[in-house]
Amino acid sequence: MPYTEVEGRRLALSNLDKVLYPATGFTKGEALHYYVTVAEALLPHLRGRPVSFLRYPDGVDATAFFAKNVPPGAPDWVTVHEITTVSSEPLRQVLIHDLATLVWAANLAGLELHTPQWRVEHEARADRLVFDLDPGPGAGILECRTVALWLRERLASDDITVLPKTSGGKGLHLLAPIEVTPSSTVSAYAKKAALEAESAMPELALSRMAKALRPGKVFVDHSQNAAAKTTAAPYTLRAKQRPSVSAPVTWEELTAARTAEELVFVADQLPLRLERHGDLMEPLLDPELARPIPGA
Repeated sequence: MPYTEVEGRRLALSNLDKVLYPATGFTKGEALHYYVTVAEALLPHLRGRPVSFLRYPDGVDATAFFAKNVPPGAPDWVTVHEITTVSSEPLRQVLIHDLATLVWAANLAGLELHTPQWRVEHEARADRLVFDLDPGPGAGILECRTVALWLRERLASDDITVLPKTSGGKGLHLLAPIEVTPSSTVSAYAKKAALEAESAMPELALSRMAKALRPGKVFVDHSQNAAAKTTAAPYTLRAKQRPSVSAPVTWEELTAARTAEELVFVADQLPLRLERHGDLMEPLLDPELARPIPGA
């Protein structure tokens, strides 16, 4: 078993040649390399947020393991925090503050990294607002774009600036920095905005998850603002046929896209995107840009 040293931490790496994405041959070693390459942009979005892992030790076509609690056998230097307010039982969750912990998680085939909208120093009080635009059958990311542009204007009227990223699948995520606010209050605001979107675009936008209503429409999922819910982190890999990434995009390239394929980004494209654009989600990290939720 090969070993490596990362920032003074000795790590055992396993099965680096194991193919995790059978459709493309993308291996576990390539997943580790990807996370090391994007770590500078990714880590600030994980810092202080308990991470839930979607682990795929046998690849994306096999059974996944959803892990909120720290996985057994974690090194003693991995930071673990007890979360007490979001479930009936306390959770012991990992905080990924450094490259060594990120590499450790990737070595567990923790391909997908999900975080809540709050940090541990203000548990269940959000500092991010999120909308997950999820297309139903017959709709796709271009339909999500139409809803995203409407939400952008609607939220701007409340002085809230949303930033787009791909979900890594067929949808879009919109995020905005907000002043620290109880998650229940943020959830209520997001639900109200989703209802307004549905009222403004009844042929396209949907505020309810009911499957019977989904064909041809975009579900404006406001529920991920709840304290117990999580969202795929910026730059996380997703467990799709290809090693796609939940990638930040500019509004300009989102508006200009003529096909859905133009808005699919895979692991080997991200280094060049980061070199060209930097971290497009960086405004989420600036407390000076946080805005109050109306009525909070």
